[in-house]
Amino acid sequence: MAETEPQSGDAGPPKGVPALKAHIAANKIDVALWAIRVLTVLFTIGYVLPLFNNPVSAFYKALLANAATSALRLHQRIPAREIAISREFLARFFLEDSAHYLFYSLIFMNVVPNLLILTPIFLFALLHAASYSLTILDTLGQNSMWVARLLISLVEFQSRNILRAAALAEIILFPLVAIMALFGYCGLLTPFVYYYFVTWRYASRRNPYTRNTFRELRVVAERAADKPALPAALRSGIHSGVQLVCRMAPPMEHVQQ
Repeated sequence: MAETEPQSGDAGPPKGVPALKAHIAANKIDVALWAIRVLTVLFTIGYVLPLFNNPVSAFYKALLANAATSALRLHQRIPAREIAISREFLARFFLEDSAHYLFYSLIFMNVVPNLLILTPIFLFALLHAASYSLTILDTLGQNSMWVARLLISLVEFQSRNILRAAALAEIILFPLVAIMALFGYCGLLTPFVYYYFVTWRYASRRNPYTRNTFRELRVVAERAADKPALPAALRSGIHSGVQLVCRMAPPMEHVQQ
């Protein structure tokens, strides 16, 4: 029997499981990134709701999954042939957001678990996994899993708020890490190492949300300090705190817009 000719009304490539298999074969790293990000989300949920796993184990598995995601993204952004031991390469390496979060996972591999530590990596994993899930669902067919599509659309609709929440968690974590170090929940050097992470996030070329959130917090703090009813000592403390944070920020000429 002769093959059926495609009709003029047919639209797009074939859909379904065979198309999904072909997509996976053609996009192995992207699919692996999606799967690891889903695992990051699941491990974080497992830490909060330890129904089937040890919460401490889930915490460190989430960090390891984030490290694996970051390493794969770095592999995509910086091919192996371009790796070299030089100042130029290291400067380029630490401009990559993926390098920041690979470093992030390493910082917290030996600390007492805390939900705020998982918050940024959970939010990033949720947002990126949701985005690629639409690609996978489109490969299966336009009408597949409409409930999942609705949930993914809700996540993407809130993408700006999710990125702002992740940036806020990065910032709030700085004083928390200092308190943790004082009480022995992490090493004494951890706050100093985390400071470098925050400066890299502040200077990020691809994600301005940490930098913008710092500015928004400064505006809020200065407005609060200007209220007449505020005691003079507290007003002075707020202004001193703002000035300290401003001095700790990297020079603006090093910030890539």
